[in-house]
Amino acid sequence: MLTSSTTRVLGPADLSDVLAVLGEDPVANAFVTARVLESGLEAPYLGGEMWGYYRRGRLTSLAYSGANLVPVRAGAAGVRAFADRALREGRRCSSIVGPAGPTMRLWAHLEPRWGPARQLRPCQPLLATGAMPSGVTPDPRVRRVRKDEMDLVLPASVAMFTEEVGISPLASEDGGLTYQARVAETVGTGRCFARVENGRIVFKAEIGAVTPDACQLQGVWTAPDRRGQGLATAGLATVLKHALAETAPVVSLYVNDFNTPALTVYRRLGFTRVGTLMSVLF
Repeated sequence: MLTSSTTRVLGPADLSDVLAVLGEDPVANAFVTARVLESGLEAPYLGGEMWGYYRRGRLTSLAYSGANLVPVRAGAAGVRAFADRALREGRRCSSIVGPAGPTMRLWAHLEPRWGPARQLRPCQPLLATGAMPSGVTPDPRVRRVRKDEMDLVLPASVAMFTEEVGISPLASEDGGLTYQARVAETVGTGRCFARVENGRIVFKAEIGAVTPDACQLQGVWTAPDRRGQGLATAGLATVLKHALAETAPVVSLYVNDFNTPALTVYRRLGFTRVGTLMSVLF
């Protein structure tokens, strides 16, 4: 039994304790919770490692270390412990993302060795809703993307990612194969929605992380030449309708605080702020 402050890699035997920590904020922790539920903390399926910080023998904080480094309920001591471990093991992530306070403190420890970051996004409102909005009619032309439509959805997904992150996902070391597989998985599970006009996607959005308590929307994008025409508001209303009816009782997303048009759309759809995230992009 662990009786002092320490960190270790967690596995299937720790599943119930990990879920208890994640369950303290099911909306903010949806991404990590989904990974844990899908993998059962089995290393080959987790896509990374789950680190646990123990204080007086009790699991108090987590950090998911994969393509993203994500602190969960990490106080000052937990942040220091995770930073020490991350520095020992070297940077394997393409971003750090999590609640703004712990993420900022984690980056302060890591920046001298891992910096500079390509981009810092210190204030990303986390929004959520559990109901359909009044006064917004869902777009009947927004539908699930079919499995034989990867040639349509991939260009739109790449355009969205490049605009949002600042680099193309196809420029990665594997030539974008991991990104393409992720898009294909979203399509294959029926969680990618789009409006198709004249053989091209003009609006798209995905239901990403899914848990029994919450799901997270991602990949929201409108073709540049169709912006300002209400496609995003009506299209997201359709996706929201599917998400609430079929997936989870709460739907969340996070957005950059400087993205005024997106914030306006989300307010119209009834999303309210429930937290603040921060991202460090490499």
